[in-house]
Amino acid sequence: MLQVGTPAPDFALPDQNGDVRRLSDYRGQTVVLYFYPRDNTAGCTKQACGFTELRPQFEEKGAVVLGVSKDTVASHKRFEQRRELGITLLSDPELEVIKAYDVWHEKKNYGKVSWGVVRTTYVIDAEGTIVNAAEKVRAAENPAKTLEML
Repeated sequence: MLQVGTPAPDFALPDQNGDVRRLSDYRGQTVVLYFYPRDNTAGCTKQACGFTELRPQFEEKGAVVLGVSKDTVASHKRFEQRRELGITLLSDPELEVIKAYDVWHEKKNYGKVSWGVVRTTYVIDAEGTIVNAAEKVRAAENPAKTLEML
């Protein structure tokens, strides 16, 4: 996990509409950048719906929420439409940003070892510095806890 106080790595990733978003596009705003394993799974749906529900409160605090997974643009679009999400989802199938933010780790599940995204949330200030980092967050609690932290 990247450390608080370090510059957040810039990136350029397509969103669920295919539009390229860069971290630098959000200079002057607080960015909640959360990494999640997969679209349309129980935990990831709770997390995305929670961020969508609290979006007005994040905006009141001058924050934008960006979700990142290795799913495709098309998968993100289906997820957005199916769950009526109101947040930006970024597609990183090449794992460039996922690895840059150190959230790609070996996981063990029922004795099986595999690699995957560790559910992690970073808060990045208006100047591009990481001001909060939470690893292995609980999906359902993460949106409210992140809002409280702001």
